Amino acid sequence: MAEKLFSPEQKKEIVSAIQRAETMTSGEIQVHIENTCKGDVLDRAAEVFESLKMYQTKDRNGVLIYLAVKDQKFAILGDAGINSKVPNGFWEDTKNLMAGFFRQGKFSQGLIEGIQHAGCQLSTHFPYDAEGDQNELSDEISFG
Repeated sequence: MAEKLFSPEQKKEIVSAIQRAETMTSGEIQVHIENTCKGDVLDRAAEVFESLKMYQTKDRNGVLIYLAVKDQKFAILGDAGINSKVPNGFWEDTKNLMAGFFRQGKFSQGLIEGIQHAGCQLSTHFPYDAEGDQNELSDEISFG
């Protein structure tokens, strides 16, 4: 079900949003979608963050947007480098923005808006370095 949540075109739009956001920042954004999340959503997001090796970015500036479709749970998890710099409530604000779209059934739009919001904030603290920046993590949506 998770992989069928989005049309091929919507998947491309989400990946494009990640790529656009990453042209403004050295930060790395990944989206992971699965059907269910048994237990606490932040604990599961942390497991996925670890399994995707998102902690291995040079500046510890990876962001995971995690979505469990059937259980209607989602979380945003930033690495230590980001969390030490973004203002209190930043991830909650991003989550609330996305939740508004999710409640309307606009999952791809919610992800795109969340990705753009995160990218703008990341650009403030982790600006894009045209000479030294490299894409450290996949831009493709991962499914579990």
